[in-house]
Amino acid sequence: MKVAISLPEPPFSAAEHMAEQLHVSRSQLYAQALSEYLEKHQDSVITQRLNAVHREAAEGVDAGIKNVQLKVLGNEAW
Repeated sequence: MKVAISLPEPPFSAAEHMAEQLHVSRSQLYAQALSEYLEKHQDSVITQRLNAVHREAAEGVDAGIKNVQLKVLGNEAW
């Protein structure tokens, strides 16, 4: 799929130079960079969703039990 984007000069020039050094096309470089970016940030999206689920579930937990759980977990090495 063709896409037109606008880039500031410094990152554009750096990308041109890197594509040349890696012997890949500009399109291939951008496609790889975007894929890596999306993969990297996918984990944070999953973490945010899990945190939301656990936050909602924690609302129904008795305050005393929650405090004991937090005390125990605070001592655990993750």
